[in-house]
Amino acid sequence: MTDLETTAALPVLATLETKTAAETRLLGQALAPFLKAGDLLILEGELGAGKTTFTQGLGAGLQVQQRVTSPTFIIARTHPVAPGSGLVPLVHVDAYRLQAGDDIESLDLDSALEDSIVVVEWGKGKAEGISPHTLMVEIARPETTLPPGSDFADIPEDTPCVLTFRASAGAWDLSGLPAAWEALVRQA
Repeated sequence: MTDLETTAALPVLATLETKTAAETRLLGQALAPFLKAGDLLILEGELGAGKTTFTQGLGAGLQVQQRVTSPTFIIARTHPVAPGSGLVPLVHVDAYRLQAGDDIESLDLDSALEDSIVVVEWGKGKAEGISPHTLMVEIARPETTLPPGSDFADIPEDTPCVLTFRASAGAWDLSGLPAAWEALVRQA
C-alpha cells in the first residue's frame, strides 16, 4: 500500500476550505482548544501550501510567546508559553531534510510530547508512531500551478487552501472545529 493509499484510508474528521492566508491562520487558532500535551500533528502539503501559516495560527491559539516561523534551517523550534499560565508549549519541526528513523529519533520528540504539542511539517512516513494521539493535516492549494520561472513565494495571499484533518492514531473529536473557525473569521 502506498503512502497516498494509507493516508486516504484514515478517517476524515473535517475538510475545510480557507480563502486567504489569514483564514488559514484562524483555522490553526481554532484548532488549539482541541489539543493537549502529547498530541502530534503531521502537516503535509506541497512547498508553499500553508503549513507554516497554519502553525502560526496554532501558535496564536496556544498563546506562545514568540513569533512562529519556519524551522527549515534549525529543524526544530520550541515556542514557550507564559510560565504558570497552564498553557501548553508548541514544538514546531520541519522534517523535509530528515530521514525516517534515526534523524527523527535524534530530535527526542517523544520527550517533548510529555508537556507540549508537536507539529511536524513534512512528517508523513517519518513521524508516525511517535504519539498515540496523532492528527494528519493535509493542506492543498488548488490554484498552485505556477508559471515557469516563479516559485512558491509568488502564490497570491488570497489563494484558497483545502485542509483535510484525518485521525492517524487515537480518538479525535473535531466536530466543533468548523463552528469555532467560522466564529473567528466573523470576528476578524
